[in-house]
Amino acid sequence: MKKLLKLSSLFFLSMLLLSSCSKKEKSSTTGWNYNDQKWGGFEKKDYEGQATGPNLVLIQGGTFSMGVTDQDVMHEWNALPRRVTVSSFYMDETEVSNIDYKEYLYWIDRVYGESYPEVYLNSLPDTLVWREELSYNEPFVETYFRHPSYNDYPVVGVNWTQANEYCKWRTDRVNEMVLIERGILNPNSEQKDEDNFNSESYLAGQYQGDVRKNLKDMKTGGERPVQFEDGIMLPSYRLPTEAEWEYAAVALIGNQSAGDERISDRRLYPWNGNTVRYQKRDKSQGAILANFKRGRGDYMGMAGKLNDNAHISAPVRSYIPNDFGLYHMAGNVNEWTMDLYRPLTSLSLRDVENHDLNPYRGGKFETKELDEDGRPVEKDSLGRIRYRYVEDDEVATRENYQRGQVYNYLDGDKESYVLYDYGKSTLISDKSRVIKGGSWADRAWWLSPGARRFKEEDKSDRTIGFRCAMTRTGGPSGNDDSGGNRFKNKQKKQKRRYK
Repeated sequence: MKKLLKLSSLFFLSMLLLSSCSKKEKSSTTGWNYNDQKWGGFEKKDYEGQATGPNLVLIQGGTFSMGVTDQDVMHEWNALPRRVTVSSFYMDETEVSNIDYKEYLYWIDRVYGESYPEVYLNSLPDTLVWREELSYNEPFVETYFRHPSYNDYPVVGVNWTQANEYCKWRTDRVNEMVLIERGILNPNSEQKDEDNFNSESYLAGQYQGDVRKNLKDMKTGGERPVQFEDGIMLPSYRLPTEAEWEYAAVALIGNQSAGDERISDRRLYPWNGNTVRYQKRDKSQGAILANFKRGRGDYMGMAGKLNDNAHISAPVRSYIPNDFGLYHMAGNVNEWTMDLYRPLTSLSLRDVENHDLNPYRGGKFETKELDEDGRPVEKDSLGRIRYRYVEDDEVATRENYQRGQVYNYLDGDKESYVLYDYGKSTLISDKSRVIKGGSWADRAWWLSPGARRFKEEDKSDRTIGFRCAMTRTGGPSGNDDSGGNRFKNKQKKQKRRYK
């Protein structure tokens, strides 16, 4: 009898669980069922949070003092300290390496090489950046990018425009792999010309691919491709803004006290202290913390005791990472950022509202080209959705912005009483882009995260590379509820790793 009662109880409990599991979630405002074809099929996603893309690290945002923290020995006054806030974002753990860029070129040649060879040629790094009149660096012209000895070294000779194209390509390859791993698409190595996977073209219904199994369509009961609203595909890889780059380099999270907001936010370098040597008393004490030029004619020290063990750049995963886990946020190679370069003076910042949240000086606003039905027009010959620049008269009545082109907004336009007359009174132009971080050929002063210089976006250099970033959607602390504790635990693991 007892056994029968026990079985009855288990049966009742199982039926209760089944009924609770099968109960549809309802809208709190209408009472209609979500995800129910009988009720129209409106979907509410069981969203798991933004996944972390390959080689990315989540940088939890916050406030910091942006600008120089050391004496302005250059007397340029173009990076005056100011308090800003940066939203959470993702950043590449390392600089983009030669092997990474060679994979990109291989894909470009395989897909576009036959019909559009100029795409491949325009993507090649300029290896002639190694030449100099009074220096024998000729071997690097042939070896630095092509030889496997330098596979893990940062790619150089890539200009700002090329770096942006790499970011676009990487976005599509990562999202294609996301759909393959989800079992939605099959791998397809036969893509050619415009018939290749592009994230935006796929979402716009202009690329189908080799479908394995699409998602269930709650509206019709059939199947449908992935949509933007599913949250499956990742945001675009891109260059970091200057503010993001500097915030990630300073990595003040390593100085935060447990359980409160007390934090020391003044660092000369991406580590504590005012020297470039490791200060803790262990086997690494006294080691150089970055790859830079120590003095005139001293790029790596003396034989038998090389101070940074690198005469030019070093492998992307060398030295100790900062408190966010990022390598080479000082030295090795300068890095491109998204920002257009303008001197950050009190004049340029006067009366500017909202510049203290995610500050960024860009270029031209863009919008998709749409047909008469409001849908994106046919993709271009490379398989990409077409964009056009926003004209001023389109936004003249808006309250939040009134210009399509904002290169010189309050710093170079008629309202600011400043004119950048390139080639006559200044070398700053509408192609000047901010570079940060210092390089193997720079003195220690340029290793400070607040130091800033510029380079024309269509120029390249043997001391300039780049890394990618990605916008964080959703909560700033990541997909769990532990917030900064997760970063502290990671930091502890990293410290144990390098002891």
